[in-house]
Amino acid sequence: MAEVGKGTPEARLRHALSVASSSARLQIALAAGTQPDESYIEVLVEYCGVEPDFFVRDMLTWALTRHDPELTVESVLPQLHSASARARSQALHTLSKIGNPTTWTAITVDLLHDENVEVARTAWRTAVGLVPAGHETELAEELVSELGRGDRETQRSLSRAFAALGTAAKPVIGDAAISENQAVRAHAVATLAIMADPDEGFDAAIAEAKRAVALRGAPMSKEQ
Repeated sequence: MAEVGKGTPEARLRHALSVASSSARLQIALAAGTQPDESYIEVLVEYCGVEPDFFVRDMLTWALTRHDPELTVESVLPQLHSASARARSQALHTLSKIGNPTTWTAITVDLLHDENVEVARTAWRTAVGLVPAGHETELAEELVSELGRGDRETQRSLSRAFAALGTAAKPVIGDAAISENQAVRAHAVATLAIMADPDEGFDAAIAEAKRAVALRGAPMSKEQ
């Protein structure tokens, strides 16, 4: 990694990641992963939580995956409790890329139901990727209360999470499909459709589900 100024490698990396140009920060993050150094880990984790550019954040996460996984996980885990939503979300993303199954227990109920939708969506995806065998139903039962939440992208993310859980999630979604809440019912019906036919697009599935739910709730006309 090219030296920027004087001082320790950690100090030089911190200085380099403070430059104004996102393209320069991207190259610095790439270099930090290409030539790993244990002293970089804390700096990379720190900047993951404050970096405004998506592509630079993703490269910072990649750089972290190039370092010792045990040391990296140890530094990343405290970020799950950060007051910064960006820091929580990026920490979850980093854990998903490292893929250490022991970090499953760090994905708390609070994260799965985080008030920040990006944090919650990342927590769903990460939890599904790390869930131990035999705990799929448990996770599905925790996630089911999120049905009907948010916009199209949020609902599609949750449907994908359920689809990834597979057959263990079907009874849970089936129960939600008869919920009294119309938004929950529609989302559950669409999710079941996607689970049955993964090639079906979410927009088509949710539109058909909403139509079916609306028809089901319509008053019956009296026969003359």
